[in-house]
Amino acid sequence: MSDETTEHVRYEVVAGVATITLDRPENRNALSAEVVNGLGDGLRRATDDEAVRVIVLTNEGPAFCAGADLKGTSREEPRYTLPELFDLMQLGPKPVVGRIAGHCTGGGVGLAAACDISIVADDVQLGFTEVRIGVAPAMIAVVCLPKLRRGDALELFLSGEKIPAAHAAEVGLVNRAVGREALDTEVAAVVGRLVRGGPAALAAAKSLVFAVPGLERSEAFAWTQELSMSLFQGDEAAEGMAAFREKRAASWVPDGV
Repeated sequence: MSDETTEHVRYEVVAGVATITLDRPENRNALSAEVVNGLGDGLRRATDDEAVRVIVLTNEGPAFCAGADLKGTSREEPRYTLPELFDLMQLGPKPVVGRIAGHCTGGGVGLAAACDISIVADDVQLGFTEVRIGVAPAMIAVVCLPKLRRGDALELFLSGEKIPAAHAAEVGLVNRAVGREALDTEVAAVVGRLVRGGPAALAAAKSLVFAVPGLERSEAFAWTQELSMSLFQGDEAAEGMAAFREKRAASWVPDGV
């Protein structure tokens, strides 16, 4: 077990799971420079740590993240941009699970949507509220629009209304909403399934989801064929197949899973 706590972001690793907790509830976990830097540092640290298999992003307090810090009281300069945070989450090799235990607006919705799998407490509300203050959900559109039908995106972006977690799941913005009492159980079940996958295989699976839609058909087949061959020829596949034949857990599966 290892942990590191900054003023506004907590970082803890237990049994191969790095949990990054936004912890500035008095400011609704808004994206101040301190929160941005703590989140970016946590994501980098988890990505670089070979012992970390899954990253969980969550919050302390009633808000997951209120988006931009409109109060502007930061004492330091941000070292990461919002697109850089999204890239660390989506283009990084490790699964990122959102344990969304508080309300999300603006950039907070972007963070929830950027997680590979987002589980949301059913009493949470999410909203693209930017138009209400005379701006638009610009950068977060890059991570949110691939999950939404055009009609749903237009209604959500233009109205500025907050929606219940269950509706956010219906339109695909998050994976699912569960009762608050079941949130930790559901997140643990998701993480338990993810750690059974090989680290290289999980990284490859993520790359497929983000890369293939942007490729021409012939390019997609050529790239995926090369990827498939490299995986089948790797040590991880050899271990996984041996474990399957021998009816045992693969070497990368943590004890007790």
